[in-house]
Amino acid sequence: MIGATDLFGMYLPWLMPLAALTLLLMWLVRRVLAAFGAYRWIWHPALFDMALYVLMLYGLSCATALLPHAPVNAI
Repeated sequence: MIGATDLFGMYLPWLMPLAALTLLLMWLVRRVLAAFGAYRWIWHPALFDMALYVLMLYGLSCATALLPHAPVNAI
């Protein structure tokens, strides 16, 4: 299996842990943006949040592509 990670014996696609990490980072970014009042200047906050999530997920996936991954043992 290429591009999978082992989590307690269950193989998950590599994008799933990245999506969960991005969701946590997105929560933090939304709190910071709301604290500074940035959402007053954004026309469509839901569309902005979705676009920001996709960009952050893309950035994390590109950053982790540079890291060496351990090979998964096939049974």
